[in-house]
Amino acid sequence: MDRVNTMVSERPLVIFSKTSCILSYTIKSLFNSFGVNPTIYELDEIARGAEIEHALSMVPTVFIGGELVGGANEIMSLHLKRDLKPMLIRAGALWV
Repeated sequence: MDRVNTMVSERPLVIFSKTSCILSYTIKSLFNSFGVNPTIYELDEIARGAEIEHALSMVPTVFIGGELVGGANEIMSLHLKRDLKPMLIRAGALWV
């Protein structure tokens, strides 16, 4: 998990994803619709991606402001409650 912490520590929005995962595609599309530019790690395309996926235990996994937010369910829940955009603003991932 130390490697994951290093990967997310200096980025306002990080998504660990897989290119073949429809939930990953949906979450990336949601953030793109906000106009944010997330750092995306495609675990099926990077070295040691399977090891990172095992450590995270779910895909997609989203970190905002260096903090683990969760997977698709958590992100969609935050979005529906209108709490997601304020989180992105606080983390510096979204400018209004």
